[in-house]
Amino acid sequence: MEFFRIHRTIPFMRHALILNIISLLTFLAAVFFIATRGFHLSIEFTGGTVMEVHYEQSAPVAEIRTAIDALGYTDFQVQNFGTSQDVMIRLPVRPDEDTAAQSRTVLSALQAQNPGVQLRRVEFVGPQVGQELLHNGLMALLFVVVGIMVYLAVRFEWKLAASCALANLHDVVIILGFFAFFQWEFSLSVLAGVLAVLGYSVNESVVVMDRIRENFRKQRKASVREIINASITQNISRTVITHGSTQMMVLSMFFFGGPTLHNFSLALTIGIWFGIYSSVFVAAALAMWMGIKREDLVKPVKKDGPEVELG
Repeated sequence: MEFFRIHRTIPFMRHALILNIISLLTFLAAVFFIATRGFHLSIEFTGGTVMEVHYEQSAPVAEIRTAIDALGYTDFQVQNFGTSQDVMIRLPVRPDEDTAAQSRTVLSALQAQNPGVQLRRVEFVGPQVGQELLHNGLMALLFVVVGIMVYLAVRFEWKLAASCALANLHDVVIILGFFAFFQWEFSLSVLAGVLAVLGYSVNESVVVMDRIRENFRKQRKASVREIINASITQNISRTVITHGSTQMMVLSMFFFGGPTLHNFSLALTIGIWFGIYSSVFVAAALAMWMGIKREDLVKPVKKDGPEVELG
């Protein structure tokens, strides 16, 4: 499906060097901020107080957030739990208050708004549980990365596979660098967003590399640079349709999904745009600089007579 067709090949690789230098500097800056500033981990990782409250009617989530914010909390989570009448509240650890004191203070503030609110459960989640969640999340990320590496190694010749893998690593590290630099809250939903971006970026890279491999077989007299430029140009319509529709959905979550989906959609937005950029300029350029050529993708087959090259 195409909304439009570009008849003139766009010379994407003309500016590949300077764009990849910018990418390298951005990547190194992201690594620097991750190493020096770290992440602003949510209470899912650091531990805190968990409260479940029940309302007689639909819970006013925005008013609940306002009431808790007035108590001086900056790092907390409020979300519906099970039904529209039940709400889960996560509060960070305060050195001068224990779990019981925190729950009493918050419940009093909520009952001042709505006397009918009921406390159903309150418990303390220790940092040890949070560290276990962080460990499991990082292991999930590692397994996804390993699985993608195996998939690329099986699907492509090693130069294309390596360039795809490096481009996807570029996307993930830059997303994490944004969260480290701006100290945006890093929660389980953000980690889920990073994993989603990883798969999304792989899909875009694979489509571009498939087209490059196909054009190597079709365009026998074209140079490597011309084939790469033509392959990317031929995929522009698909890229606009796919990423445009995805970005509209993500932006709707960003603007209308509330605080619960804010950082998740933010991670996806960064990942979508850098995924497009890396697939076009990073993955394709790396494959070109690694010396990809037609002989790497079109293997000659020996028969009884002279060698026949499969096109």
